[in-house]
Amino acid sequence: MADGAATATRHKAPLWAKVAVVLGALLMVTSGAVIVGSRLLISRVTSDITRATLIEGVAGAGAGGNDIDGPVNLLLVGLDEREGRDEEGARSDTIIILHIPASHDQAYLVSIPRDARVDVPAYPKNGYAGGTTKINAAFAAGYEGPGTELEKRARGFDLLAKTINSRTGITFNGAAIIDFPGFEAVVEELGGVDMCVDTRAESIHIGVTPEGELVRGWYQEDVGLQGLPPGAKPLVHETGCRRMSAIEALDYARIRKSLPDGDYGRQRHQQQLLKAIGKEATSKGMLIDPGRLDRVIKAAGKAFVLDTQGVPVEDFLFTFRGLAANDLVLVKTNAGEFASETIDGQSFEHLTPDTMRMLSAVRDGSLPGFLMANPAFVATTE
Repeated sequence: MADGAATATRHKAPLWAKVAVVLGALLMVTSGAVIVGSRLLISRVTSDITRATLIEGVAGAGAGGNDIDGPVNLLLVGLDEREGRDEEGARSDTIIILHIPASHDQAYLVSIPRDARVDVPAYPKNGYAGGTTKINAAFAAGYEGPGTELEKRARGFDLLAKTINSRTGITFNGAAIIDFPGFEAVVEELGGVDMCVDTRAESIHIGVTPEGELVRGWYQEDVGLQGLPPGAKPLVHETGCRRMSAIEALDYARIRKSLPDGDYGRQRHQQQLLKAIGKEATSKGMLIDPGRLDRVIKAAGKAFVLDTQGVPVEDFLFTFRGLAANDLVLVKTNAGEFASETIDGQSFEHLTPDTMRMLSAVRDGSLPGFLMANPAFVATTE
């Protein structure tokens, strides 16, 4: 199926997938085979990155001295920026903690459910009074108010980080907001990724014509996929492993409505795609093609807003140069099981006692031991 054949009819960027560039770029440039001590490569990778302070105060490690010699937590956020619904601002529908223990020989992806019920603290910067709501609304609460787009995003990120810190005690050594056009450019430069579909899933965003061309539509609640040309049908991802184009991989990892485990399945597929990007970015074929590698690096460098909490980017890269995509462990919040409750007609997810212990292990740098004792929290991707 041709990626380039997809049309842009009422297309919205996938709301979750924007986080993937950071991990792929991080793994790509920290791989020992790629970096080989090259400061020039680091300069190319980082020259186009937008820098901003995304986390201030208690949730960030910068205020007390950011020590990346020990355990490291990076907060990665992808945004739901809703067309025609400016009153809702932007919601962080993808929230992933990239945890690296003190040994720096392993990396873990921990997703926080978008519907987790939390207490969002008051935020004097824009006068938000605080409240109990879904965690994906915390970003929107901080985003509200005057300022440039970057200033509003920084406020939203800061309030989200403070909300997570208030609930779990986790502080962050770095943070990133991801830009979808950069993500798509990276995946296209990679030439696609290898994915294993573990659950049959029907798209609500992408259709396929009788000629096999992929076309973009939009989803209407209680109606289904809209905007497809005559004869086109929703794209169905059948189980099995195969090469996916950018549009196919992003669509698969975006789906939740047709999955038996809903958003937990989507979290798993998001993490799977992150790992696939990292593996592709550090593959032998990529490393021996300098021109292709350079194009991917340049695309990745333009893809996100980064906050290193005062640590030079090159220090991060050299500290984690031994990591590779195969070292990634995917962690299932709530062990992938629903913990739902409907309150005033709205469905929430609760973070179970075991999940809170898992998050405490992230905070304390003891996550490997927790997962060894609780293997149900480890996801498989193949």
